[in-house]
Amino acid sequence: MGEDILSDIKRDYVLSKLGEDERVDGRKLDEYRNIEIETGIISKAEGSALVRIGNTQVVVGVKMQPGEPYPDTPDTGIIITNAELVPLASPTFEPGPPDENSIELARVVDRGIRESEAIDLKKLVIDEGKVWIIFIDIHALDDDGNLMDASSLGAISALLTTTVPAEKFDTGDNYPLPVRDLPVSITSLVADGKILIDPSRDEMSIGHRLITITSDQKDNIVSIQKSGSYHLTEEKFYELIEISLTKSKEIRDMLGKI
Repeated sequence: MGEDILSDIKRDYVLSKLGEDERVDGRKLDEYRNIEIETGIISKAEGSALVRIGNTQVVVGVKMQPGEPYPDTPDTGIIITNAELVPLASPTFEPGPPDENSIELARVVDRGIRESEAIDLKKLVIDEGKVWIIFIDIHALDDDGNLMDASSLGAISALLTTTVPAEKFDTGDNYPLPVRDLPVSITSLVADGKILIDPSRDEMSIGHRLITITSDQKDNIVSIQKSGSYHLTEEKFYELIEISLTKSKEIRDMLGKI
């Protein structure tokens, strides 16, 4: 009962601030929390990154190994993305096999990388019947809202620093992973006709009405994920796209410095 009362108080406070076009942490509606990116944090991985968005923290590791291509794409490498949401990261996460939240997270990150053709998979053919398999592993360390963007940013940051371990498997000389695009996802909370970029956990108390828009560096929309049950007008939808493209350029500038 006590938790329900606290939840109601928190929701009412968030809504009251929103009614004044303000947010509980003082940010503007279209403002991200502070973003930090560290790369090369896992020595045994081919590539890795730690991303902080406010108090949300995600670490992403990339491993690679030779394997057989899929029968329908014999001339391209393979990407496999997994996400792990451990109970220590959030009281809402439960131990056990991947749940729908971790599956959704992995799929959205994977789709952004795949649909933007961020990696030139045709350059990952080793020989006939043998290609490189890229494993992208996402681990949430602390969920204070917007794991989606932190995970997406962590994945492309880790890939940018990945070295193909050819020498380890006697397939030639090591070389940088052929990354040719920088997909960026922007997640917004839609509430009371307003758009809140990068929602925090407190802001999520007013309802799970999220939309994640991923774009490539040419401003092509490569992925849209809508979570929760709510209606979007055409005008609001195009407003979301415009805001997302603007914010993605700002974040992409950060990736250019890695």
